[in-house]
Amino acid sequence: MTATQENTVGKPVDRVDGVAKTTGAAQFTADFPYPDLAHAALVHATISRGRVTSIDTAAASAFPGVITVISHQNAPALKPPAKPSIMDLSTMASGTTVNYLQDDKVYWDGQPVAVVVAETSYAAREAAALVRVEYETVESSVDFSASEHDATLDKGSSIMPAGAKKGDAQAALAEAAVSVDMRLTTPPYNHNALEPHSTIAKWEGDKLTVHDASQALDWFRSHLALRFGIPTANVRVIAPYVGGGFGGKGSVWPGTILAAMAARATGRPVRLVLTREGVYRTVGGRTPSIQRVALGADREGNLTALIHTSVARTGRAGGSFEQITTSSRHLYASPNILLEQRSVVQDLIPNTAMRAPGESIGTFALEAAMDELASRLGMDPIELRMRNEPDRNPLDGKAFSHRMLREAYALGAERFGWHNRTPEPRSMRDGRWLVGMGVASAYHPSWLFTANVTVRLSADGTVLVRCGFQEMGMGGATAQSQIAADALGVPLDAVRVEYGDSALPTAPAAGGSMQTASVANSLLEACGQLKQSVAALAKRSGTTGESYQTILKKANVPHVEAVIGSETRLGKLTGQVRFMAKFLRERRWVKAATGAQFCEVRVEKDTGEVRVSRWTGVFDVGTVINPKTAASQLRGGIVMGIGMALAEETLVDPRSGRIMNPSLAEYHVPVHADIPKIDVTWLGDPDPTMPLGLLGLGEVGITGAAAAVANAVYHATGKRINDLPITLDKVFQ
Repeated sequence: MTATQENTVGKPVDRVDGVAKTTGAAQFTADFPYPDLAHAALVHATISRGRVTSIDTAAASAFPGVITVISHQNAPALKPPAKPSIMDLSTMASGTTVNYLQDDKVYWDGQPVAVVVAETSYAAREAAALVRVEYETVESSVDFSASEHDATLDKGSSIMPAGAKKGDAQAALAEAAVSVDMRLTTPPYNHNALEPHSTIAKWEGDKLTVHDASQALDWFRSHLALRFGIPTANVRVIAPYVGGGFGGKGSVWPGTILAAMAARATGRPVRLVLTREGVYRTVGGRTPSIQRVALGADREGNLTALIHTSVARTGRAGGSFEQITTSSRHLYASPNILLEQRSVVQDLIPNTAMRAPGESIGTFALEAAMDELASRLGMDPIELRMRNEPDRNPLDGKAFSHRMLREAYALGAERFGWHNRTPEPRSMRDGRWLVGMGVASAYHPSWLFTANVTVRLSADGTVLVRCGFQEMGMGGATAQSQIAADALGVPLDAVRVEYGDSALPTAPAAGGSMQTASVANSLLEACGQLKQSVAALAKRSGTTGESYQTILKKANVPHVEAVIGSETRLGKLTGQVRFMAKFLRERRWVKAATGAQFCEVRVEKDTGEVRVSRWTGVFDVGTVINPKTAASQLRGGIVMGIGMALAEETLVDPRSGRIMNPSLAEYHVPVHADIPKIDVTWLGDPDPTMPLGLLGLGEVGITGAAAAVANAVYHATGKRINDLPITLDKVFQ
């Protein structure tokens, strides 16, 4: 065999789906046409806890074009969600524990209590507004800050630990020569993906086809099969393009279930597209947090105590704790560490994952405290971090599989011009602007799950890769095309990747920065098997050293195929065993992507207006498959981090539990005018324990970003703001 094609991994090739997306040819969930398509709209509860006592649908039913109104009084039967288990990760798919429209109970303001189905989306929305609902209320808990003392200790799991203890951190803190003890808060955040959640559902007998904006196809399929009492093989979930997910589309929320229910009730395909407000009211967001970070050090800046505790929120109808203290397990060496996480249960929509769940808000608190400690020591913030950079994992002494944070800081300081910073707060000015520079460490664990893949090499030299992974805009299909092309030594344009369909071989959810490495691991194995098969053919036909096309044609073989994993029930169980075995093997190392975030801000001296004027991020993310898409991912994470720091905040009425700013008109996210040119780069050193040396980079970009902004604001103004977002009133209050 010959394989002389130049490598494409590491090259900034264009996206394979770029033309489809930029010309409008790409079909997102709501774009799929179906004959006789009906439209659905939700009716939302207006209380935070209680029960429906009456529901009047007469006016809605009489509205022109309405087909039916479904409530708990006439809804088809639905099974409750399964109890979550790490032995079957699909059981974690449900966004809530509610069995929708099966009883009269209400668990949060915004919970769907009815769904209207009509001939047009206009008729469905107008009729939904005509449904009259009366309630009996029960005392509820919706004020997070007032419920702090009701929080209970999170138990955690083998996959997501919630606490840790080493030495006596409290005693060491009390004895420290220099210490800080800070209380920091972050507000709730809501998802605002470019594509709102949407679903098209169609039944054919007991077979269900669902188009959904999903980042977890296999979980969705299993969950829908359970809820509607049909075999998993009878459910197909299709999502070739997803307009952003960030965790909000990793769970099954009410809209998906109710669209499928409406389709079953009417016997017609049904489309349900959530309004932006509907997303806020029926899709979970990030929990608020109250955090304490206390650090003790000697006069030279060596940490002697590290305490990081948190209080977060879950819903009475579901949600899980957020791993807020994760980064504090790994970032800094200290002989005494205490980590605790607590959660309070409230009558609000259950929280869910949001980009770098836990680490994004946890690094804000930890890195702000490190900056404050550096200030009290009179030490450069980078020097303090490097003085406490561990050689091994601080808690248990495990080896790092890969860690080049020192190198990231050194390169970042050079690119950013950190040497131009004067250390004293309020010491740098540019006319009416106070100038500040801040840094923070980025950290996100690296995950590796199992994936099923098939690769077919045809006699014409083309390659078909089939895997049901999800494409949410990060360039997954492009990366896997590059990996396959290099592994087989064929041109990039000879490779075609099929994805985004649960009928394809099963892939893990797109989350935790794990999809690229997980699929690549199986793809490389498949390509290796394929080359062995072709080599055997070549040996038999006497064509060793010839091209793939020549070998297959002379052997009279139209194609050869390699299969990794199995879609049978036994194969699924085997896949779970593969995952658990791999997880246990990988625990001997601590694997993570890290980085150094550098931020410059300008603060108007009279108004307190904050502008981010420069940014440099340097990351240790292992091998980068495609620099063009990688840079986009890292910049996107940083932009979200800037939004966390300066703008984003979900406002919840502490009396009623209603979200008061459920739209982009009132929930502020960064726009182009808010963001400077963002300089991002990476070290490019592969992790030897990961497929192709990949560490994952989709989530690490947001970590540390909010802290870098807050630290820069402190340097500019001398004002330490510990409560996000950093708004005008807080700068000069």
